[in-house]
Amino acid sequence: CFQAEFSLSNMGDDISLNFRQKLLLIDDNLGTEDVAALKFLCLDLIPFKKLESAQSALDIFQLLMAEEYLNEEDTFLLAELLYRIKCHFLLQKLNYTKERVQEYLPEKGRVSPYRQMLYELAENITSDMLKEIIFLLRDHLPKRQPIFSALKLLILLEKQGLLTESNVKMLEEICTSVSPDLLETVNSYKREKDVICKLTSSYNALWRNYKHTWEKVLLLASLIYYLFLLLVSLPRQENTLPIKESSRPGSTKVFSSPQVHWSACCLLDFFPFSFLQKLTSYKMDGPKRGFCLVINNVKFDGYLGERKGSCKDAGELKQVFTWLGLEVEIYKDQTAKEIKDLMEIWQDSEKHINRDCFICCILSHGESGAIYGKDGELISIRTIMSYFTAKQCPALAEKPKLFFIQACQGQKIQCPVYVEPDAQVPKLPSVQQKISPFESIPEEADFLLGMATIDGYASFRHVEQGTWYIQALCSKLQLLVPRGEDILSILTEVNEDVSRRADSLGKKKQMPQPAYTLRKKFIFPVPRDPPPS
Repeated sequence: CFQAEFSLSNMGDDISLNFRQKLLLIDDNLGTEDVAALKFLCLDLIPFKKLESAQSALDIFQLLMAEEYLNEEDTFLLAELLYRIKCHFLLQKLNYTKERVQEYLPEKGRVSPYRQMLYELAENITSDMLKEIIFLLRDHLPKRQPIFSALKLLILLEKQGLLTESNVKMLEEICTSVSPDLLETVNSYKREKDVICKLTSSYNALWRNYKHTWEKVLLLASLIYYLFLLLVSLPRQENTLPIKESSRPGSTKVFSSPQVHWSACCLLDFFPFSFLQKLTSYKMDGPKRGFCLVINNVKFDGYLGERKGSCKDAGELKQVFTWLGLEVEIYKDQTAKEIKDLMEIWQDSEKHINRDCFICCILSHGESGAIYGKDGELISIRTIMSYFTAKQCPALAEKPKLFFIQACQGQKIQCPVYVEPDAQVPKLPSVQQKISPFESIPEEADFLLGMATIDGYASFRHVEQGTWYIQALCSKLQLLVPRGEDILSILTEVNEDVSRRADSLGKKKQMPQPAYTLRKKFIFPVPRDPPPS
């Protein structure tokens, strides 16, 4: 207590007592790990040697004030730092809220995208991952210097010049070896950096070619406009990699660095990007987004085994699609007839008036082109989707209708413990010939069918964590919807995610397959709230 008061007294006589008390209260609520995080995020702002000697948050505050980054009139940098280390409950000490910080970040943010990316990686590196990374880098790290944290490791790599803002190759190699999921964080940073470079290059090339002043004025206005759009979108970009949960009050499990992927060629168009997007995308600005049905078959009659872990999938789907603005209804353990009856009920056009779209997710065992009811009876996917054609459901005419099917499309596969195939247990003769996803879609526009696996093969489900496909789908929706990606781009990322997964022996793989008759891009509006997980 005495040391804290002494340090605070050295901050200068021109600082009001009220401001000192605020800093002291913030310091009292920050632990050792928080201080280490603050030091790391300030590495681009304050010389390393000065930061290295800082032992407390108050020491860091002193350094920030000495460099004129922090004063009583302008506390935003400190608010940004608290926001980034997820100490949202302390923001009120500075008269900020989490939402207000997000609003000002594009204009006033000081922590670089590079530093944000590294911090996000550190937050997602578990103790086991850290041991693996240290082992892989044993020839590059000091022999007698113990490494207790991912932040310490990254600092050492930066000190040795193995990691810089323009060279993250070693990070990519490490992430690929230890956890491919971490690679997306690095790739997002590279995409953002690449887009800015391309924008600059395109601007310079066009400026040289334009001879008339009015052309250059339009070009400059265009550049400013698109950079503005890029900036205002930043606060909403949040990753969904699971991070280590904090015990601090008011903390959240996910809030990470902003990453944006923009097309550099947009600079060539002088029409507002949102206007062009509306011309080529389905209308998604109605008073209500639409309904999402989740049919979750877990327990079956007779020979079909229980689908343990499926409730985890259903819960994730409900969270994500509710976040995306849909009204989610879950139906558990439905027979084939009950599924048909449900489709007839939801076929009612009055339910879909003034709604933008319709989504149906089915989690069950399956065969080629069909899924099982809990009674062991098959119902074809084409039959399920045909209830919502323009003729059968006029209120959904010309509106996108998305179906996601988590079910095997082939016979049972022997798998290790904890990984089970979503297929029948005994090897029974197939009741129908193999059907491709494209043949399952009704012969008209505006349908999308996302299959967990290609025809004839099994899909896999962890008995606690859920299926590979649904977990990847939920993760990518939360990651890519805030970036304005369309559904086909998202499903391509889902394919990439699932294709990288394997069972514990590395022998069982899976490849999802989307099929569609969409006429336009399907883009979810960006939700105001952060992703649910």
